[in-house]
Amino acid sequence: MNSAFQQRQPVSFIMPSPVDGLQLHAAEWPVLTNRPLGVVCVVHGMGEHKGRQEAIIRPLRDARFVVFHYDQRGHGQSEGRRGHALKLSDLTRDLEAITAEAARRYPSLPLFVYGHSMGGNVVINYALRHKPRLAGVVLTSPWLRLSFQPPVWKVKLARTVGRLWPTFSQSTGLKPDALYRPGNPYAAPPRDELSHGRITASMFTSVVDGGEWAIAHSYEWKAPLLIVHGTADRITSFEASRQLANNAYRDRCTFIAVEGGYHELHHDLEGPKTMQRITEWLRITT
Repeated sequence: MNSAFQQRQPVSFIMPSPVDGLQLHAAEWPVLTNRPLGVVCVVHGMGEHKGRQEAIIRPLRDARFVVFHYDQRGHGQSEGRRGHALKLSDLTRDLEAITAEAARRYPSLPLFVYGHSMGGNVVINYALRHKPRLAGVVLTSPWLRLSFQPPVWKVKLARTVGRLWPTFSQSTGLKPDALYRPGNPYAAPPRDELSHGRITASMFTSVVDGGEWAIAHSYEWKAPLLIVHGTADRITSFEASRQLANNAYRDRCTFIAVEGGYHELHHDLEGPKTMQRITEWLRITT
């Protein structure tokens, strides 16, 4: 980890989930120099945790944005069965609690929400369903659809199992070499004891259905929206992101295709350049 980054430690806090009281571990990274331009709440992807977000947090803070991030239920240090949510609304309501705390601490600053992969699905559904007051939304490699089509029988089986045994857990099957290309000067941290590769039946079907719902309802989009997706993503669908962008009002949505980019764009070969484009959009949008 970058030594300068280490010297600016976050302020950690724990919030009870408004859904069921699960303890959610969160942190605030304040801007220590100059006046902050805004606040960004970051939502991580499937199986990871807030400790893998340095490549996102550092450029946001350098661009003078306060950053809030948290471990979603069933992830990292937060409570809950690993990789499990009974309903997508459990995840969006958890996010609502975090954004409310960020707004309470910084009421005069514009508030943004930034979701990666599965976190992108949570963010887009939160924004469309809860209709919060946001200055803008950033989605990177959002899980709206997978980049491959699972066999129909597997999807039907997952739905049946999800109804009868919602906590039934399986491996996500994610391959590390599909996440990012080597060469980023800010290397991704290795997988650790807080990372996992599990997903439950109810979690899978909730996210799949939420992605389709978001695409179908994207014409309702109101706030400024930035979608960034790599053309070589082998995990989540580039075409689904482009479809959502095309459905949203053109004057509200910016779509950036990263040619040859893999799934974790912040850790990918051109990660610093991608993050610079994201922070530029945030500055313009404040």
